[in-house]
Amino acid sequence: MAKLYASCAAMVVVQIGYGGSNILMKIASEKDLNPFVFVVYRHFIAFLLLAPFAYVIDRNKPASLTISTAIKIFLLAILGSTIHLNLFYVGIGYTSPTVASAFSNVIPSLTFVMAVLFRLEKVNIRTARGAAKVVGTILCIGGSLIFTLWKGPYVTKAIFKEPLIDIYKNHDSGNSSGKDWIKGSAFILISDIAWSIWLILQAFVTRKYPAQLTMTVLICLFATAQSGFLALIFARDPEKWKLQWDARLLTIVYSGIVISGVGYFLQTWCISRNGPVFTSMFSPLMLIFVAIFSAFVFSERLHVGSLVGAFFIVLGLYLVLWGKKADHVVAAEPQEKDKVFVDTEMQSTSVNDSQVKGSVT
Repeated sequence: MAKLYASCAAMVVVQIGYGGSNILMKIASEKDLNPFVFVVYRHFIAFLLLAPFAYVIDRNKPASLTISTAIKIFLLAILGSTIHLNLFYVGIGYTSPTVASAFSNVIPSLTFVMAVLFRLEKVNIRTARGAAKVVGTILCIGGSLIFTLWKGPYVTKAIFKEPLIDIYKNHDSGNSSGKDWIKGSAFILISDIAWSIWLILQAFVTRKYPAQLTMTVLICLFATAQSGFLALIFARDPEKWKLQWDARLLTIVYSGIVISGVGYFLQTWCISRNGPVFTSMFSPLMLIFVAIFSAFVFSERLHVGSLVGAFFIVLGLYLVLWGKKADHVVAAEPQEKDKVFVDTEMQSTSVNDSQVKGSVT
């Protein structure tokens, strides 16, 4: 059970990290941070940070990097970093962060369906734990949709009369055409599909290559090269690559260390222990953390929809975790039975040895 609780804590930390990155990206976008350049820099920073630790920690692990495994890790970098992030940020440019959040809610359901199809997740709706997984997934997705799409009246006052950082003063929400909205929505949807496949593929790769930190380093290295190639096409202006001591540099360093570095590793670690569905179910928590951060930084007010959606997200997550907890109990039972059998056999052997010694004397 301690392993499950540790995984839960790790995923909550990851979602808090993603929430912070979301806030910083909103601020940096106002400073004209190019998304292609951003993806390159953040993965390069993560590579430089994690490479020494991976060498020290994983060098004694029995993990051989075959050509087949290297190709799979290369695909992980394409799916989870190059396709997912670049299309996500381009899609936001055509639509809005609200639309991006709404489409991101499909990740748990897509991951759940694919995990069942690939037999990575066992679900029997006739049992309580199986039904809890299904109902919890539906509640989590429904709650995140309510959180994103339904506002309702305000239920809280602004914490500050004036926002600490005003990111909306230069926004004009009416500039996007219908074609741009469709194009941006398509980019974001493809981005989320790529992320769901990334979660599934991670489960297969970690079985063959248990050196998770080294795998994270390789993903960051491949993502740097792949995204760098795209950036040379779509961000040729040298001015876009120049960095100063401002919000752009802070966003790049934070995202490189916390998200591409620590976040990728913790997600890989959790997938290897609990599966891709477990990991994906925590993604709606980011909506709650972003709302809390936004209330303090941007002086945004909470709506009824935010509170109702947050309630269903937490309730759905609790049901899924309860179902996963039952999985851990069931998985532990055969081990306990084996231990009892071995102990009984040893005791029986000891008694027989004593009887033989007694008869000899």
